Amino acid sequence: MKRREYDEDDVRVRPGRGSRPRTRIRPAHEDAVEGFVVAVDRGRYTTLVEPERPKGSAQKRRQQAQRRLVVAMKARELGRKGIVVGDRVALVGDVSGRPDTLARVVRVEPRTSMLRRSADDTDDTDGIERPVVANADQLVIVTALADPPPRPRMIDRILVAAFDAEIDTLLCLTKSDLAPPDELVALYEPLGIAHVVVHKGGSLEELHDHLAGRVSVLVGHSGVGKSTLVNALVPDANRAVAQVNAVTGRGRHTSTSAVALELPEGGWIIDTPGVRSFGLAHVSAETVLAAFPDLVEGTVECPKGCTHLGAECALDAWVAAGNADPARLESLRRLLSSREGTLDDTP
Repeated sequence: MKRREYDEDDVRVRPGRGSRPRTRIRPAHEDAVEGFVVAVDRGRYTTLVEPERPKGSAQKRRQQAQRRLVVAMKARELGRKGIVVGDRVALVGDVSGRPDTLARVVRVEPRTSMLRRSADDTDDTDGIERPVVANADQLVIVTALADPPPRPRMIDRILVAAFDAEIDTLLCLTKSDLAPPDELVALYEPLGIAHVVVHKGGSLEELHDHLAGRVSVLVGHSGVGKSTLVNALVPDANRAVAQVNAVTGRGRHTSTSAVALELPEGGWIIDTPGVRSFGLAHVSAETVLAAFPDLVEGTVECPKGCTHLGAECALDAWVAAGNADPARLESLRRLLSSREGTLDDTP
């Protein structure tokens, strides 16, 4: 047989597959610049790029000294990996920050913390964790003392999420001109939760001391004055505010997405949309218990699978013997009960 020349018609291509095998080798992107995600909107990530150390020519130094906001999209190689406000990311492409330009996020740096919540505690079809913010080192629970009234069960649930994320907590009580804070402060004193009391137009010096130099995420249900507080802390934030409904006693969602804002004195606050529930399906009872080291030893005598809520729990005898403060056990059980619940308390 004579050898004949082959052409493109002789190439066999398997239907549904590419002719070139995909490689697992990904580029290292060693020239990527670091960015801090300050806002997320429909697949677009606004990131703050800090100036690099000056080196090279004078022109290059001027380019590097510019602090800028860069809008980016997620690179395909990241797959389904989520990106949230507070993430530190690596950017390539057009990182100039000029209008109508778009960079790519090619890497999400390891996170120091992740605040999460579930959509519903009891929905077996959706136990998915919803990331709230990344890399925060302090969670500020903003709650009003009146109009709308405090919701301790909601506060408890947010505290459980903070324990799970290993984030420090601060209770910020607003509208103190309408009601005294004593009762609510006493409720959380056994937990050792720090607190500040503020009112509209009052001094924020104590709150500034807690926020300076830290990355703090503000969480609270609608109508507690969170956006008003943010506007006072960051004068050019221009966060929308709204009144509490006189009929329902609830606030309207004025913040629609999380956004990171830099404080004038240093540090960041991350404002989040108001929440009406805070699912905890992703948090185990052991995680909650770990936040009470003075009670952990007392659970050794508990029966297997003890929920620490029933009469068979050994913690009652442990506390009765003087090994721990009864108020601490009450707080633990309040948090565990709140974790088990399906609905947050309502005014």
